[in-house]
Amino acid sequence: MFSTKLNLAEKIYSAFNSSFPGCEVGKDDIMSLLTSPPDKAMGDLAMPCFKFAKSLRTSPVNISNTLASALQDIEGIKVESVNGYLNVFIDRNDFFKKTAEKILTQKKDYGKTETGKGKTIVLDYSSPNVAKPFHVGHLGTTVIGHSLKKLFTFAGYNCIGVNHLGDWGTQFGKLIVAYKKWGDEKKVEEGGIDELVALYVKFHEEAEKDPALADQARAHFAALERKEPEETALWEKFIDISIKEYKKTYEQLDIEFDYYTGESFYSDKMPAVIEDMKAKNLLTLNEGASVVELEEYGMPPCLILKTDGATLYPTRDISAALYRKNTFDFHKCIYVTSAAQSLHFAQWFRVMALMGYDWYEDLVHVPYGTVSINGEKLATRTGNVVLLKDLFATATEKAADIMAEKNPALAGNKETAEAVGIGAVIFYYLSANKIRDINFVMQDALNFDGNTGPYAQYTYARTCSIASKAEEMGIKPTLSGDVCEDEFVLIKTLSVFPDMIADAIREYEPSIITRYILDICADFNRFYHNCQILSAEDDETKKRRLALTLCTKYTLASALELICMKHPEKI
Repeated sequence: MFSTKLNLAEKIYSAFNSSFPGCEVGKDDIMSLLTSPPDKAMGDLAMPCFKFAKSLRTSPVNISNTLASALQDIEGIKVESVNGYLNVFIDRNDFFKKTAEKILTQKKDYGKTETGKGKTIVLDYSSPNVAKPFHVGHLGTTVIGHSLKKLFTFAGYNCIGVNHLGDWGTQFGKLIVAYKKWGDEKKVEEGGIDELVALYVKFHEEAEKDPALADQARAHFAALERKEPEETALWEKFIDISIKEYKKTYEQLDIEFDYYTGESFYSDKMPAVIEDMKAKNLLTLNEGASVVELEEYGMPPCLILKTDGATLYPTRDISAALYRKNTFDFHKCIYVTSAAQSLHFAQWFRVMALMGYDWYEDLVHVPYGTVSINGEKLATRTGNVVLLKDLFATATEKAADIMAEKNPALAGNKETAEAVGIGAVIFYYLSANKIRDINFVMQDALNFDGNTGPYAQYTYARTCSIASKAEEMGIKPTLSGDVCEDEFVLIKTLSVFPDMIADAIREYEPSIITRYILDICADFNRFYHNCQILSAEDDETKKRRLALTLCTKYTLASALELICMKHPEKI
């Protein structure tokens, strides 16, 4: 029985292999070519066969004729060959019934698979620097990373989320000096990260007048590296304050990490890694620094040790990867960081390969673009930084104002306002391909009538309202009768949810789900405006359209959750 595009692609793939032994046609090739044609006379789905003619050494017409013949006995579809095109006509009533039945039975589990059963995915994302504020620049790594975690979990993988905090370096020596000279314990406890940042800024202001402060900072960091009690206690205090602050934002996003293991966690693991590199003759001296030469791979040297013997980011990342492989035996370890770090990851991934670790190909860097606010780039040194908590607060406040105007009954509902406001920010960010630079405009993000988060949440709320009214009226869903064009278009869109999840995972691209959500919303709202649902002319139609509404409700809820968005039932 034909149920999804992926299912059909697998059948076409089997037909290729049985009809053309030894062919090099892949499932991905078929999936990309199998689309909805502009003219319904050409079928509900169609696939041109011209791309395969050269490799199969036969005409497109012969290919489409052969495949059509091999696909004749599939229940629920009719396949025709027309001038090198494979045209697929779906039995609409049969397709509707079987797809809706599946969604109504599985509900929130619709689209879940066991593809990743027995496999572990480690995801390294968010990872702010301790004692520094959580700003909008962290939004990308945080929501892309967590969405990927949700997607892989939905597909049956065991997922481990790691927050690789920036919790080591000379900046802590500076902060310790500032705290001891100008800090007030009560003010720090109450002010949290904001107070730590103020102390850090104070240190730099005073250091310009008194260069000796820099020497004191280095001395305190050296003491921290020796694990001296006073410095260690202060350092741990700064970390606790920071994580406490970060968790407030994570709670707003419904994010929980399995581990907060920052750079410092790998300090005692790096010496063995460096010795391993030396034993494998990988390290060379370059102006006093220890590096791995990568010229033959088209990259500059990968710095492993500074001239003073101090470690660098590649040393720590390599040590972390080895620890994670030994601890979790991961299928893949995914790093979600800025595209600006692409060279860094390419370098140390190559070093892993040169060290002889054949699983280096299981290390995946997922880069993303920059974010600006109203066209202005963010830069710490110029003070043009927007804190994520402030952005969320502003979005929530504006969402509350819009909701109060649209639905006075919800005025003052802070929980829903926060869900809509924060959801708007997330949806806006995840709407575009991850590698594209984002210019965040609040007015556009909160538009209830555009392709936005509030529009998607409002569509979901509409399905909930219909479901609630049906329950009050005692109407139960059934799946009989002849479906109309709008019903068929919507159920066909809902049927590809599993395919969208597979695509998003393969491409490490949450925006595939975001755009799919907009497809659902467009098709549902067209169905809603063109078709009477609970006031339909006969009971059979009324019950079938209720069933379709419920199918939309379940699918939309799962899709929104996969991109870290809440879905209130009333907006």
